[in-house]
Amino acid sequence: MYLCELTIQDWWQDLKDTFILNFIADDRYMQLVKGLGNTFLVTLGATVLGILLGVIVALVRSTYDKNITDMRPGFGKGVLIVLNKITSAYLTVIRGTPVLVQLMIAYFVIFVSLAQHKTVIAIIAFGINSGAYVAEIIRSGIMSIDNGQFEAGRSLGFNYAQTMIYIIIPQALKNVLPALANEFIVLIKETSVSCYIGLHDLTKGGEIIRSRTYTAFMPLLAVAIIYLVIVMFFTKLVGILERRLRNSER
Repeated sequence: MYLCELTIQDWWQDLKDTFILNFIADDRYMQLVKGLGNTFLVTLGATVLGILLGVIVALVRSTYDKNITDMRPGFGKGVLIVLNKITSAYLTVIRGTPVLVQLMIAYFVIFVSLAQHKTVIAIIAFGINSGAYVAEIIRSGIMSIDNGQFEAGRSLGFNYAQTMIYIIIPQALKNVLPALANEFIVLIKETSVSCYIGLHDLTKGGEIIRSRTYTAFMPLLAVAIIYLVIVMFFTKLVGILERRLRNSER
């Protein structure tokens, strides 16, 4: 019995010592705090860029799908065809290649002159990646709106662009808002590969602690728990948002 208690006490003391070594000594917990701040910065920046790109691509794609057969041959139709081919190629390439490869290409090939601005490069890379998925989410929302809404806009004297801006897009965004929120949650986790370009994100913070203490379990466990708490928090918010949207439709 005494040996069992002694073993438990030793285990508990080792656990406390390891915790102090990894997080308290030399204020190593600040590595995680700094990394978490950069993770949120990259995520928010990439989300804004992704939504902007997604809306533009979705408008081009949905306009092509809805109007190409009824458009008369001419300059406008030719421009729309070219833009649709460009956006289709963008979606194919971005959705067909890993985000880590895209990030490394952006850092080591495209933006070599901006190598010291890792956060900016990460925002651009993740924003371009997210934009491809946001585009398809928004396009599906636009295509789900009944054609009668377009006719109603035209009957009010709106042109196509005004109908899209004032009538179609607000309804489409309401329909796809939960999906966009889920894309934000996915993006938070995807930014964990930013450490491959040396950006001090949350994962890199855990790696820095591990490299200084030569213990892997507790730093990596802390990183995993932080990501889990963040995802659970935003998932809860998305659930509340979905319930409120359902209630507003009744």
